[in-house]
Amino acid sequence: MQEFLQYVFSGVTNGSVYAIIALGFSMLFSMTGLINFAQGEFVMLGALGMISLWKGAGLPLPAAIVLSTIGVSAVGLLLERAAIRNVRKPHPIVLVIVTIGASIFLRGAGMIGWGKESYSSPAFSRQGAFEVAGATLLPQSLFILAAVLLIVFGLQFFHRRTLTGKAMLACAISKRAAWLQGIPSERLVLLAFALSAGMGAIGGILIAPISMSSYDMGMTLGLKGFCAAMLGGLGSSLGAVLGGLLLGLLEAFGVGFFSSSLKDAIAFVLLLGILYVRPGGILGAKVVKRF
Repeated sequence: MQEFLQYVFSGVTNGSVYAIIALGFSMLFSMTGLINFAQGEFVMLGALGMISLWKGAGLPLPAAIVLSTIGVSAVGLLLERAAIRNVRKPHPIVLVIVTIGASIFLRGAGMIGWGKESYSSPAFSRQGAFEVAGATLLPQSLFILAAVLLIVFGLQFFHRRTLTGKAMLACAISKRAAWLQGIPSERLVLLAFALSAGMGAIGGILIAPISMSSYDMGMTLGLKGFCAAMLGGLGSSLGAVLGGLLLGLLEAFGVGFFSSSLKDAIAFVLLLGILYVRPGGILGAKVVKRF
């Protein structure tokens, strides 16, 4: 029982991080129809930016978190304005290739800026680990779980209770119809990129105290976030959370009961399985569009 509970804690912690990254994928996809493969690099920039500001520059932790998130959101804005919007023939495949190029560029910029070393971050709280039925629960896991809940409820409130959120939903349904109603769709696309990049940054910030951070950490985390989004249903916030938690738990049980070498393979086996059985994901639409 103790061992089982420990795997559950580990799976929920990692799954919550995947869920935050998947939320960034899903929100941008529902707004623009674009899958941004640079999302993992936003995770890397958030983690390393926060560590540099907190440990390097000596800023208080809340200030380092806010500044790092704002900085990565600005990178998301720049990506949309400099690379995405200027594409002459914005076919989905072309845009995906642009985001892959942006991912490679940002990873290279991260290597130049922070080098190839790995960095660690102290825990956000000095509170020691909790013991639950013999299993250990880190306070950082509670921070991560709380962040997922805040983001999900914040997004629901934003989309249902604010004019800007409702305008984004209108654009997600039909950009042309929204434009005819006077909704500035281009500005809302910019906002979607900023929010999506900010979510990636938050995922990196939260995982920094429980994992080593380096310039190439975004590739694996980004792909797992994408797998979680596809598993739950791309475009669905609740699906992103469900997919992330499911992926995290399956990884934890796979590592615990079988072999640690299966950790990364599980995500991609799940992705292949869901694409064959239900391409829209668990909570996604049954009908999918082929590019």
